Amino acid sequence: MSAEDNKKVVLSFFENFSAGKAADALGQMSETATWTVMGRPEGFALAGTRTKAEFTQLLQGIGAAMPKGLRLTPKALTAEGDRVAVEAESYGEHANGKIYNNMYHFLIEVQGGKIQAVREYLDTIHAKDVLLG
Repeated sequence: MSAEDNKKVVLSFFENFSAGKAADALGQMSETATWTVMGRPEGFALAGTRTKAEFTQLLQGIGAAMPKGLRLTPKALTAEGDRVAVEAESYGEHANGKIYNNMYHFLIEVQGGKIQAVREYLDTIHAKDVLLG
């Protein structure tokens, strides 16, 4: 697939995720996909690498914590080969009443039309305060 095709896969993933279509978004990930949240697990419980099944469980927890949903808006994309870099912003209201509005960089590998690996960089202090605090 071309870099432009890979960008379309990634944009579709974010559209499905933001529309609350988690099953459709997860369907765009290969069965062997991994999702890595950067950070030190001892300081930020969400950090680390997860399999697709483990990431699915994490999403279910986030879904329960964000009853009105979580929107992830890509702000800029750059693609080269099978890698797509995405600058994005999230917005959602946590069940605890706090607003979750984070900034991200995702480095996403796409192979054969499916997301194979995601590396997520974010403000871990904000995430910890809203999501885990």
